[in-house]
Amino acid sequence: MQQWREGERRFMDAEPARVRVLERVVERIFAELRRRLGSAFMIDELVDLYDSGTSWAQDIAAAAAPSDPWAWESRLVVDAAFGRYVREAADYAGGRRLTRDA
Repeated sequence: MQQWREGERRFMDAEPARVRVLERVVERIFAELRRRLGSAFMIDELVDLYDSGTSWAQDIAAAAAPSDPWAWESRLVVDAAFGRYVREAADYAGGRRLTRDA
């Protein structure tokens, strides 16, 4: 999750002129995450999807901004999308994972 937070930070630090394009890319990746995992998922499922490879997300980035290759940077757009989506996990509690003991 730290890596995803870093992606969100990079997004927030982006040049204002690039934010609109980056937002479009991140939103399209986010929509694909919802399609793949649905609205009821656990953090481990999201981690497993990330660990299985994110080339599909980079393909979405390239399709969403074909003339802006700077908007395809995985460490920014893919990580920012995963960072946003993790907040919707059933076991996410304000930046930490819920456990049965908590």
